[in-house]
Amino acid sequence: MNDNDHADDTPERRARGLEIMKRVYGWDQLGAGTGDFYAMTVEHLFAEVWSREGISDRDRRLLLLGLLVGQGMDEQINLQLDAALRTGDLTAEELREIAVFLTHYAGWPRGAKLNTQVEDLIDRLIRD
Repeated sequence: MNDNDHADDTPERRARGLEIMKRVYGWDQLGAGTGDFYAMTVEHLFAEVWSREGISDRDRRLLLLGLLVGQGMDEQINLQLDAALRTGDLTAEELREIAVFLTHYAGWPRGAKLNTQVEDLIDRLIRD
């Protein structure tokens, strides 16, 4: 077995990855995913990448939001905005400020879309 083969600790990595996913997204329960893609997401992205020291979950989320806005990945942006508020990583006012800031770097159309997403999320939370 080589250093990249972690088959012997997959159950532990899976459990660690699932706990980190819950923390990052604020979900009480996760769907039972299957397949190699789900396994890599849980056991590598969350158990190994999101668990690294050096930057906080909040910092990772800010970086991710900037990347997603820059690439116009609206569905993923909605997921991250919702998770940012649910976990307390960012406040409504911080999300509004992020929209203003990123507009000037990602372009007005993408910034306008982000602003709409932020305001829709805040409005939905106020109504609930």
